[in-house]
Amino acid sequence: MFKAYIAVFWLFLIMTDFDLHHHISTRMTGIYNLNVGESPPNGYFSAGIHPNLMMDFSEDQFDWLKEISKHERCLAIGECGLDGLIKVDDDLQEELFVRQIELANDRNKPLLIHCVRRFSQIIHFKKIAEVPMIIHGFNKRKTIADELQKHDFYLSFGKSVLQNVNLQEFVKGFPPEKLFLETDGRNFNIELLYQKVADLKNMTLENLQLQIQQNLKIFNISH
Repeated sequence: MFKAYIAVFWLFLIMTDFDLHHHISTRMTGIYNLNVGESPPNGYFSAGIHPNLMMDFSEDQFDWLKEISKHERCLAIGECGLDGLIKVDDDLQEELFVRQIELANDRNKPLLIHCVRRFSQIIHFKKIAEVPMIIHGFNKRKTIADELQKHDFYLSFGKSVLQNVNLQEFVKGFPPEKLFLETDGRNFNIELLYQKVADLKNMTLENLQLQIQQNLKIFNISH
C-alpha cells in the first residue's frame, strides 16, 4: 500500500517544480523542513537540529531526530550545519554537526546544510560524510561556490537568483547536475525561479525540470 502511495506521489512530483526546501507543511511538491518535535506532514520532509536551536539543546532533541529520521518520507537530515553569526559555542556546533553527519551516514540520507561564514569548516567535515551534502539557499560569492564545487557539493538556490546579478552569472555556468531550487521561508512562486534559471542556462523549462528530477535520485526515493 505504501509503495503504491509513493509511486502515485512521485508521479505527481515529477509533473511539478520541485521545491527542495520549504517551510509550508501543506505543500506537497518538495521537502518540508520539519521543526523539532513536530509530527510529520503527509508529504516528504527533512529533519535536523539547526544551529539556532543549539543554545537550548537537549539529548531529547537528538533522540527525536534519531527516531523521526527512520521515517520513510524523511528524505534528508537537516537543516544542520554551522553558523558564525550566532552566540553558540563553535565546539558545540561542530560536535552536533558531526553527530548529524554520522546519523545521515547511518540512515543513508543526504545532508541539507545551513552555513553562515563557516564554509571552510563545512568543507573540512565533508571528508566524514558518506552521503551527498547540499548547501541550501546559496547566495554567496563565486570564489566560495567554486571551492564548494571542487569538493562535490550540491547547491540549492532560492529567491536571490531573481535579483542578484552576480549570482545569476554564477548560476549560468553552474553544472545543472548539481543544482536544486527552493523557496526556503520566502513567499513567492517557485515557477518564476525555475523559468529564470532555465533562461540563464539557455535551457527549456522542461529540460531544467527533467534535470532536477534526475538529481533527486540522491534521495533514494522508491518509485
